[in-house]
Amino acid sequence: MKISKRQQGFTIVELLIVIVVIGILAALVITTFTGIQQKARNTERQTDIKAIHGQVEAYYAQSGKYPTLANLNDSTWRAANMKGLDVEALKDPRGSASTLVAAPAADTYAYAVTASDDTACDNSAKDCAKYTLTATYEGGGTFAKSNLN
Repeated sequence: MKISKRQQGFTIVELLIVIVVIGILAALVITTFTGIQQKARNTERQTDIKAIHGQVEAYYAQSGKYPTLANLNDSTWRAANMKGLDVEALKDPRGSASTLVAAPAADTYAYAVTASDDTACDNSAKDCAKYTLTATYEGGGTFAKSNLN
């Protein structure tokens, strides 16, 4: 009587199929994770713009004019006039500077402020009466908040 031994193990085809399936699953997980991170950063941008907006409106309620871009970028002025504003709120999640810029751009927040006649203002010769805060989303689009008055 002859007993045949069956060899145990996987064939190359079986191993290749498993490797391909694992690769596809890994690609899906990485893509989904990247999208989730992008949405989280965009949500943080909205939260930061809303926080700045609230502080700017509170300043307007106190002084009757909006701060200039230079005011908002001056840490001494912010400490005296916007005590509730965290400096991190001025920094885009992917940016490096805690300052606002005049025109919307990627990885920064923009603060465009003008007088009531849409000309430049400095709060000495002309009071600042209008503004728009803008954050640029990853993947396109913007989030903006404007003055309430």
